[in-house]
Amino acid sequence: MKTIQKYDLQQRLVKFSSSIILNINTLKKSFASEHLAKQLIRSTTSAALNYGEAQSAESKRDFIHKMKICLKELRESQVNLEILKESELIEDSKGFENIIQECKELVAIFTSSIKTTKVNNSNN
Repeated sequence: MKTIQKYDLQQRLVKFSSSIILNINTLKKSFASEHLAKQLIRSTTSAALNYGEAQSAESKRDFIHKMKICLKELRESQVNLEILKESELIEDSKGFENIIQECKELVAIFTSSIKTTKVNNSNN
């Protein structure tokens, strides 16, 4: 059962990254949007790639470390999306609402997972 959950989270991260890549060209064209778009692609794909690394962590401590990197990248993505929205650089703001919501959910999942793993690790 755990394997399915891990796969689902990995798939969510891949789909999240892909949705950014597929929708990034809907941003208004400007120096700022280009700068933020490149950074957003880096941070979202980094979260997915680091999660892949976390799955082959060498220890619980290594797993927690890699999960924290994923969370850091997701939080960076979340702030980036907020800047894009606040700056009105998103042409199709309705289309980006799902992306923004997914980012919030992923941040919550990783925050909870890290806390749970830390508790379980300290109990062992």
